[in-house]
Amino acid sequence: MIEIINAVKTYGSGENANATAALKGVSLTVKDGGFTVLLGASGSGKSTLLHIASALERPDSGEVRYDGTDITSLSDAQLTDFRKEKVGFIFQQYYLLPNLNVDKNVKMSAGLTGNRDYRSIIEAVGLGGKLKKFPSELSGGEQQRVSIARALAKKPQVLFLDEPTGALDEETGRQVLDYICRMQKELKFAMVMVTHNANIAEMADTVVKINSGMITGTFNNENCKTAYEIGW
Repeated sequence: MIEIINAVKTYGSGENANATAALKGVSLTVKDGGFTVLLGASGSGKSTLLHIASALERPDSGEVRYDGTDITSLSDAQLTDFRKEKVGFIFQQYYLLPNLNVDKNVKMSAGLTGNRDYRSIIEAVGLGGKLKKFPSELSGGEQQRVSIARALAKKPQVLFLDEPTGALDEETGRQVLDYICRMQKELKFAMVMVTHNANIAEMADTVVKINSGMITGTFNNENCKTAYEIGW
């Protein structure tokens, strides 16, 4: 379980007229195995909250607890090890290594935790026949599926996603969301996704609305929709 307690984050000096308060005392709980969406407009603070929850950034004040351990007290080296072992990331940009084929892009991530069964993940996202293809030889949707396989290959406890379908067309976006959600149900990891799309929020167990660096509302979906049932 992740607990964020009164997290504050400001970019720029407090004496600087251009200083931006990205988070203003945010508290949030993410349950094991759940799917949480952080919903808000551009600049609302949702990506900053994701970065702090995933240990990509530290809050200026407040705590981030994983199963009761405050990770904000860890050293930079310890945080790096924590990210390697505990969390996976999928972003709007694919960030694949262009000189490595599909197999090697995913294998490199799997090696962080010693997972030798990574090819089953590649098969699960529908790319078993393209192991030797390089990113430049794949479509946008296929590249995003490689990034999904890469993130899941190290078997994370929590998967963080920042607008994962933002660069995809509707058909491909639905396919990618379907792959992600099917893998979550199979592997039972927690998932936290940033989006501005209220339709995608209908797929999540819990929806957290964010505006101007504050949580403005939280609600649970009683009947979560699939990627093919939501509007676009």
